[in-house]
Amino acid sequence: MLPNVKMTLHSTGYLYYSGASGGFGITSAKVEDSVTLQLDGYKVCTFLIKSTKENNFVLPLLVKKASQPEKRLMSITRDLKPADLARFSVGGETYSSLRENDYMDAGKFPTIDFAVNTDKASYSNIRRFLNMGSTVPPDAVRIEEMLNYFTLEHETPAPGEDFHISTNLSECPWRPANQLFYVKISAKKLDFTQIPPSNLVFLIDVSGSMDMPNRLPLLKSAFKLMVDNLRPIDTISIVVYGGTVGVWLQPTSGGDKEKIHKSIEELSPGGSTAGESGILAAYKLAESTYIPNGNNRVVLATDGDFNVGQTSEEALERMIVTQRQKGIYLTCLGVGMGNYKDSKLEVLAKKGNGNFAYLDNEKEAEKVLVKELTQTMYSVADDALLHVSFFPENVKNYRLIGFDNKFSALSAEGEGMLEGGEVGTGHTLMAIFELTPVEKYDSSASLATIELSYKLPKDSVQHKMSKLIKDSHIHSFQTLPDTYRMAAGISLFGSVLKESRFVKPANLQDVLTIIQPIAKTDNLLQQELIGMVEKAKKIYYKGKASKLKANLFW
Repeated sequence: MLPNVKMTLHSTGYLYYSGASGGFGITSAKVEDSVTLQLDGYKVCTFLIKSTKENNFVLPLLVKKASQPEKRLMSITRDLKPADLARFSVGGETYSSLRENDYMDAGKFPTIDFAVNTDKASYSNIRRFLNMGSTVPPDAVRIEEMLNYFTLEHETPAPGEDFHISTNLSECPWRPANQLFYVKISAKKLDFTQIPPSNLVFLIDVSGSMDMPNRLPLLKSAFKLMVDNLRPIDTISIVVYGGTVGVWLQPTSGGDKEKIHKSIEELSPGGSTAGESGILAAYKLAESTYIPNGNNRVVLATDGDFNVGQTSEEALERMIVTQRQKGIYLTCLGVGMGNYKDSKLEVLAKKGNGNFAYLDNEKEAEKVLVKELTQTMYSVADDALLHVSFFPENVKNYRLIGFDNKFSALSAEGEGMLEGGEVGTGHTLMAIFELTPVEKYDSSASLATIELSYKLPKDSVQHKMSKLIKDSHIHSFQTLPDTYRMAAGISLFGSVLKESRFVKPANLQDVLTIIQPIAKTDNLLQQELIGMVEKAKKIYYKGKASKLKANLFW
């Protein structure tokens, strides 16, 4: 029986999802109807259904060819056909496999959908490059993950609600004729005393490539910090893969910290990287100790250099999709440099209904696994998607900043797939649009509608909440709340590192012009951000950094 099968009833267009046992009842006024069934890893099929009997269907497993990988999307503009994408790319400057979202005509394509992304790996990876005195590969810059890294003033949802939606509209500092539209989503915070027990399987890469100070030793410190904050009701296991694959620590109570610490400390590197076998072993162990209604999760820690077994992103993806049907989440922790495989870990985390972080030092490990433990490990929603529709009466064009798609996912050879994301407790997402207003702008007219769709963990029922943005008043950028100005500065930082054509001639001094006046002296993350921009100036502009002038026009 297959749970969470997406079902589209053709007579009404309504969406349904099968229950945990695979069964579901649909009310229909018709004796006969048709339905399309979709589930990751299985072929999309359309069937005839009859109300006079129980309908049973079989979905064939989808066997993908290596030359035709699934096209995973971060965002998608509704009604825009794959074949039409070519004209949006002509003349565009590209520096990596990512294609920045372009301006969309709000009259023709008013609605854009994108996944609620809670990953934070890109920011710490950027920091690692800058600390090395190196430029940042454009493909490593994912602006939505840079924004996720910061605490952007969480707003508590109303009683009974899972999320709070807030928005703002301001002048655009790098293009004065345009506007910035901010959408902020805050997830509810779980009461830590009421959080269910966890069944955590640490899947640790102990292959030869991990024999460096910033790899296995860093992970050992990280996991020991995390263990110190676990409870006796939590269960911890360790699976290792390298020269051999096996269970290093049998399921142990989180209260037995001395035993767990000793087990972690005795880890040593050596051998090749049998990634496939390790992942399968970890899921098997997690399944054997599964806690109903608990937090069941595999925590994979590696430099991502899988060199034995299934090594392609597509093969690993198919394996994870099969495993996640069992209700076990996947968190990925990346470490190291040189052979660090960002793309593989990102794919695994997304397909495993989990999240992805990059640990470049022990301070970052403490942030992810101690200070933000509940946000990293406990989800409040799955398959979360945002749907934003603009009113062409006020918006001529719009572009979503960040949430960029890979070129391979945008080819005209087939439709791409948009997958929702897992949202951790207390997470705040900020999405920013750059808008081109119409000539006769009406500040009293509606600007957009926002809809958030999601499912609760281990539930097949889809929930929705929506908000109509009636107020189109444009704030001066200087009078905007600091949170939104900081978000704009972070977005500009990422855009400049990507050498985006959309923000030229803005530069890194412009980023400092935005963030320095509002950065709090006691906020270590904000002060570190200023230091990173200063380092980037020296790296990118070399002898010209001290003479660099701002180009902002607000």
